[in-house]
Amino acid sequence: MHSFKKTYLLPFKFEIPNYTQNYLNNNHFFKRYIKFVKRYLYIFFKGQNTLEIDCITPNQKNILWINVSAPSIGDSIMDLSSRVLINDRKIDLYTEISNSKVYEHDLFFSKVFTNKALINQDDYDVVILDSYSTRTIRIKSDIAPKLPFMGMFGFFNGPEINRVLFSFHRMNQLLGYTHSEREISKIAKTHLEISSNDKMIIKRIKLPYKYISIAIGGEWAYRTFDQWDLVIEKLLNKDRELNIVFVGSENGSDAAEALIGKFLEFNIINCVAKFTFNQTAEIINKSSILLCCDGGLMHAANAVNTPIVPLFARLNENMQLTESICSFAAFNELDVNNIGVENIYEMYIEASDLIENSSILLD
Repeated sequence: MHSFKKTYLLPFKFEIPNYTQNYLNNNHFFKRYIKFVKRYLYIFFKGQNTLEIDCITPNQKNILWINVSAPSIGDSIMDLSSRVLINDRKIDLYTEISNSKVYEHDLFFSKVFTNKALINQDDYDVVILDSYSTRTIRIKSDIAPKLPFMGMFGFFNGPEINRVLFSFHRMNQLLGYTHSEREISKIAKTHLEISSNDKMIIKRIKLPYKYISIAIGGEWAYRTFDQWDLVIEKLLNKDRELNIVFVGSENGSDAAEALIGKFLEFNIINCVAKFTFNQTAEIINKSSILLCCDGGLMHAANAVNTPIVPLFARLNENMQLTESICSFAAFNELDVNNIGVENIYEMYIEASDLIENSSILLD
């Protein structure tokens, strides 16, 4: 079946960073083929096979975007980043409850749904699906059984790719390649809207005028750095008056408390697990630099244009970042904890020097 190649070939004409060959080498052909056939037949079984289209036409002004396959907030932010290319349309989003709060005040989504019963297919001209997983197809056939649809990832499934560039290039293709490859490279980045209420909440906690942020914790062990104390020691040896704000979610709470206890006499504020994702993004927005591991808060920093010192493992920076991002990255093939503290410190100094020099030039 020729269409099987859609599971591992990029659907657009431009190349982006990908680990496709690694995926093909390490995943059995029949396992990949069975998943494809299952999805292909399910689309037919749900009566959707004749409704798939391959472009967004000028008269399709009202769009429903179904995004339920992204397993994390970070992935969701990356996958939906290309909504900026269709800002001349009315776009509504159906997504997971866990991700929905991030888009409540979004500039591009008019409405955000988590309940299928509240959606009327007559309000839309076309549906964008994140993938052709059986779950996504089932939701689409329940919500809008008669509307034409297209997929962002479609049948593409398995290979690691740069999700932001994939999103932008796929949307550009659906629009008829209205942007050149160079234009996409310049504008491709995540986007996040922080409400005035969230900004006010962060303003009230009266953070220092100038500070850096460090993201503590992580979901995966190989992407969770456990030597921040050594990094902080080097930072404070250089500048004992440095203001540091810890950010992160529940999985970083214990580590953050331990670090606070170790550096009681210094200017460190613990904001881990105390604010929503968007409010934390505002903390990062106000900071001069974010030190972090690959994760959702890194993508939040990219959305608000805060320079980052990110630590990567297994997936390098080209797989996660774009050229519009100010990054000073460190990478290890296996685990972020194999990255040397001195290396991280050097990246921080490089970032600090650039920011300081930029400020001088602006003055």
